[in-house]
Amino acid sequence: MSAARPPETHAVVVNDAGQYSVWPVDRAVPGGWREVGFRGDRDGCLDHVEAVWQGPRPALPDPA
Repeated sequence: MSAARPPETHAVVVNDAGQYSVWPVDRAVPGGWREVGFRGDRDGCLDHVEAVWQGPRPALPDPA
């Protein structure tokens, strides 16, 4: 039996086009992206993005 791993911490990042994403804090933020100052678990970060992102959303893949 293995010990449960703690939840991974993520940061909310944004690019110059105003697109948001979440990124693991233990990895370098890719070029063209910057942190916005919100960190937490992945779900918390996604909730924050949903609350602040005013721009168009990327298209979701067709489930077919």
